Amino acid sequence: IDITGEEVPVLDGSAARFVFLLQRAGIVLQDAPKRFIRVLKTVELREGEGAQLKWARLAPHEGYKLSFEIEFNHPALDATGQHYTFDFDAGQYKRDIARARTFGFSKDVDTMRARGLGLGGSMDNVIVIDDNRVLNAEGLRYDDEFVKHKILDAIGDMRVAGRTLLAAYTAFKGGHALNNRLLRKLLADPTAWEEVTFEREADAPRGLAELAPAW
Repeated sequence: IDITGEEVPVLDGSAARFVFLLQRAGIVLQDAPKRFIRVLKTVELREGEGAQLKWARLAPHEGYKLSFEIEFNHPALDATGQHYTFDFDAGQYKRDIARARTFGFSKDVDTMRARGLGLGGSMDNVIVIDDNRVLNAEGLRYDDEFVKHKILDAIGDMRVAGRTLLAAYTAFKGGHALNNRLLRKLLADPTAWEEVTFEREADAPRGLAELAPAW
């Protein structure tokens, strides 16, 4: 994948169009077993106290599942699902997660643009929320799109490791920065993980053995 700009294009604010393009390009199986990072012991990061508390955790799990809980104390977000668990063993990424768009608050737009951020953002690629409601005319793609986008973010953040994890990821009010520090903490401890392969597809966890269905 070649990118000539300074960042990956936002497209529609979700991963759906990237999934479409990857599927259109096609998948070729390599003559080598896929490598995974298996989490061997729980690694956790916690920040803040009381209402400011947020945390993220990676724990041993023979498969890959992610759970996230949001808490914004905002009427538009509170009216949607606050918690979601996605398990690659049973779910379908393309159907359940990939279409969840990024979101932001209208009150933050001017501040971000003054800093040179979010210049390509619009209602075509961001769920925009004012003090009370979602402003996008078409509404939400999922009843719990906000928390599902957090799951989407976490999948990408964990993939920075260079391998798919065999782990259970759980987070409360986390984000990119916390996820990155959690992953760095895991990789910095050689007793907390190991790299593994499965010579036979039948030995790999369900949902991770075959590439095409997962996407």
